[in-house]
Amino acid sequence: MNRPMLISCLLAAASTSTSAFAPQSTTGIRHYIHETTTAPKFNPLYSATLPPPEERSDANPSTKFGSPLSDSLKDANKSAIEFLKGTIFDTFFAGEDRAFARFYALETIARVPYFSYLSVLHLYETLGRWRRAKYLKLHFAESWNELHHLLIMEELGGNDKFFDRFLAQHIAFGYYAVVILSYLINPIFAYNLNQDVEEHAYATYDEFLKENEDKLKGLPAPQAAIDYYVEGDMYMFDEFQTECEMRRPKIENLYDVFVAIRDDEGAHVQTMKALQTELDVASIHDGECEVDIF
Repeated sequence: MNRPMLISCLLAAASTSTSAFAPQSTTGIRHYIHETTTAPKFNPLYSATLPPPEERSDANPSTKFGSPLSDSLKDANKSAIEFLKGTIFDTFFAGEDRAFARFYALETIARVPYFSYLSVLHLYETLGRWRRAKYLKLHFAESWNELHHLLIMEELGGNDKFFDRFLAQHIAFGYYAVVILSYLINPIFAYNLNQDVEEHAYATYDEFLKENEDKLKGLPAPQAAIDYYVEGDMYMFDEFQTECEMRRPKIENLYDVFVAIRDDEGAHVQTMKALQTELDVASIHDGECEVDIF
């Protein structure tokens, strides 16, 4: 075989080999990209997105580590909160002049579960058992909200007495350990218990507002409330609005402050309910809510 014929044969073979690996059409690729980049569908229940089937068991801490509660356990949680209310709050914080001290104690205790959740979730992440950054962010946002409730109560004089501080802080210390243990055993139980706590908080503030509306409307808003609700960075405030509600409280007087706090507690109740289901809670700033944040 002469040299020109050999070169022609090699070129023909190379052309055939290359075409065998070349894509025949880009239509399939375009279709695949469209399929994999389509926005997730929204479920109207709690405005949460359903995870893919293969990730359903990891959707939230409850589906990963929890088990459903019986009605008797739910009743036991409610009874425990009623017992605490009757023996502690109604005994040591009774009286109209003790309202702010009562709220100080309530907020000192109410922020504890979020610390407990974060501690356990960090432990799981450290051990390589489970990682979902959005739940760290969610529970931190909830604790950040409760912190500002506490700052407001402190500015109103709720922590003036040593006994009130001593009682609230020591209850909070014990409660922290109880919630950690509960969360390790069954997150659904821990979330259900906190749902009852937040429902109690909502009812307490709602009753206070109804009984003192005129008086509260004549009093100025604490600076801590203005700093948080009006002049502060609202990113963390938005993050615990898991029902995709863009709230911007109006703060003109003390009545408005307590309305905002009451509604915050209501938002926590809805989040605790959602976390006891298989649904993944929504985050406004992660693009999981159909709201305009600007």
